Amino acid sequence: MDGRTKDPLRILAPNPSPLTGPGTTTFLLGERDVAVIDPGPDDPGHLAAIVEAGQGRISHILVTHAHLDHSAGARTLSKMTGAPVLAFGDALAGRSPMMRRLADEGVGGGEGLDLRFAPDITLHDGQVIQGEGWDLTALHTPGHSGGHLSLLWGDRIFCGDLVMGWSSTIISPPDGDLADYLRSLDRLAQMRPRRLLPAHGDTIEDPLTRLTELAAHRRQRSGQILTALRDGPADAATLAGRIYDVAPVLLPAAARNVLAHLLALTDLGAVAALDPLGPGTRFMSL
Repeated sequence: MDGRTKDPLRILAPNPSPLTGPGTTTFLLGERDVAVIDPGPDDPGHLAAIVEAGQGRISHILVTHAHLDHSAGARTLSKMTGAPVLAFGDALAGRSPMMRRLADEGVGGGEGLDLRFAPDITLHDGQVIQGEGWDLTALHTPGHSGGHLSLLWGDRIFCGDLVMGWSSTIISPPDGDLADYLRSLDRLAQMRPRRLLPAHGDTIEDPLTRLTELAAHRRQRSGQILTALRDGPADAATLAGRIYDVAPVLLPAAARNVLAHLLALTDLGAVAALDPLGPGTRFMSL
């Protein structure tokens, strides 16, 4: 990290919700060449605040993933500033073969997808993006979405929605992939960053502890699912009813979480699908 570069400016988008917490954080990095990381929703007031932040020329607009609360404002901001939009790809980029098959079978779950999003410049894993006084390295960190990017800045990582500062992230197939998510958590842990800068919530000052806790929580849930499968094959909705003690209105969301775990366990060879992949697929333990 260049010692001349100040800490990034944060601008909070006006989109608080149960899924976004306090809202989406847009980061502005740099003083002369300014990188905007996650421009957020296509909200006129928020985009005006970015442009009027009092820093230098906006030279890059970087999007961690194509969800509406992160990417929807990118094209408008590009028109306002002339800066190109950079990302791993569109909303469907980076999906594993299993997730593509699920989508082909009509499995939903991508309600927040920005299907209109298309970057001007496609980034690949390890690519370096440079501006005056700063450089960022693109890290492909799928899990929350297939095309999710984190951005390494010296000993800090802008981690988008891979890690949140206030909650665990949503993994909703076919957009999200729990097997990829766990691998991405492990990748960041091995890098030993000093801080994580999430798009939702506060800076994470102890990244290794947070990453370890998130992985342990997911593995504990997978263990509960394997235990429940001892009673016989079942689909995600049935297993959610056995495992979760929640109001009926919340069971569909719980079932989607269980499906993410079942697919990851399939990837590990711990369970097998008894039916073609789809919303009602039954799984058995091996």
